Amino acid sequence: MSSLFLIIPILFPIIGGYLMIPLNLENKLIRNIYSMTVVCITSVLTWIALLKVGVVGTTLYSFTRGFSIDLRADAPAKMFALMVSIMWPLVMLYAFEYMAGARRANSFFAFYVMTYGVTLGVAFAANMTTLYMFYEMLSLVTIPLVSYYANHESMFAGRKYAAYTIGGASLAFFAVVMTSIYNGAGNFLYGGNLWGPYDPKLMQIVFLFGFFGFGVKAAIFPLHSWLPTASVAPTPVTALLHAVAVVNSGVFAIVRLAWYTYGPDVLQGTLALKIAQAFAIFTIVYAAGLAVKERHFKRRLACSTISNLSYMLFGVLLMTPEGLEAGLLHMIFHGIIKITLFMCAGAFMHETIKSYVFEINGVGRKMPVTFATYTISSLSLIGIPGLCGFISKFHLVMSGLGAGTALAHIGCAALMIAAFLCAIYTLTVTVRAFFPMDGTDRYENTDEYVAKEVNALMLIPICTFTLINIVFGVWPAPLTGIIEQIARGLI
Repeated sequence: MSSLFLIIPILFPIIGGYLMIPLNLENKLIRNIYSMTVVCITSVLTWIALLKVGVVGTTLYSFTRGFSIDLRADAPAKMFALMVSIMWPLVMLYAFEYMAGARRANSFFAFYVMTYGVTLGVAFAANMTTLYMFYEMLSLVTIPLVSYYANHESMFAGRKYAAYTIGGASLAFFAVVMTSIYNGAGNFLYGGNLWGPYDPKLMQIVFLFGFFGFGVKAAIFPLHSWLPTASVAPTPVTALLHAVAVVNSGVFAIVRLAWYTYGPDVLQGTLALKIAQAFAIFTIVYAAGLAVKERHFKRRLACSTISNLSYMLFGVLLMTPEGLEAGLLHMIFHGIIKITLFMCAGAFMHETIKSYVFEINGVGRKMPVTFATYTISSLSLIGIPGLCGFISKFHLVMSGLGAGTALAHIGCAALMIAAFLCAIYTLTVTVRAFFPMDGTDRYENTDEYVAKEVNALMLIPICTFTLINIVFGVWPAPLTGIIEQIARGLI
């Protein structure tokens, strides 16, 4: 099957989501059926593409030498697209209940569906120009989702998100132009595709522009503060876009830049790489510390996301196959874990209309399934054996030790410190939920505080991701084998 087929799963949800605006589907049942149909068909089209489309790319449009819109389904693209295509329908199911009764729900689902197609565009981009185009589109279609509630807090979050992401894109644009000039109009290539007479020091600077530019979505310090602020968005947005699609697009772009544009031979041992590694290592511990002191439930999880995104970057920037494997594994497993944690937080906020950690006292007795799954995901995020988080964190530490550099060893120490802080900021929620710290159960008085377990539309996605977490923790071999082949350029 021709690579031209890849445009179909990209355009179908973009057009389908856009049509929801003029159609103005105010009937909740019709709107839900329409949006879920578009999303499910998109996932099926994506799976067909993953199975049938070869690795030979196709050019949709060529601007000039070195700058063209190309699509290709190579192994990293298939990995990212498969992850997104499985997660999106499940979170859409969760969103139906969470957004029930919300004003302007039709607009919400329109942009939510369009974002699916744009994210697939990021996955299937075959070169830096195409990646940058969809990367920018991703910012534009998610700004209305971040500022959805249209109150002062939401509008501020939307403006801040726009300023950071568009500002970051301006930095990345310099890297896109320079790398496109020196890759001879070539597509992404494992090990790098830079060639021709270029100034090595200039290209190191270009790499840092690209790292920090794309690193805005990956929430690298000091360009991270938009992410906790954006947690004001509805939970389906924070669960999927700010735990998987948007932030992982930033990490994925850096993978493409470091491994498929520059390559280990160009970057290994350079000052630019050491600077990028140092910022990633610092972000790991710094953001974990922010999470410990954060009292707002979703903002605490957002700070945790900042830390874990730099776990991925630490592995990728080791510039060893083992490090890349660990970084890609953590991208997948952290997505599974964090999407569950956000949905559990959203379930608590949806049922109690409360948002802060100290308000959780005793709610676990009213919402046992929600907080049991939250606890399992928390243990996985810490890195407890038997759950998927342990697999990726173990690979990260071993790849860091294997790299043998001073920064790699410092990074391993940072991972240990962050894991300890992770236990503090996640398990204190569990303790409060089931064993109130001050001895009082604020949900005992049901006349004042209404709390009950959420319905099936919200529990099915939560429990499904929890089950996936356990399965990969017990039996990771099939996935780790595939990721290892990707990291070594064998597929």
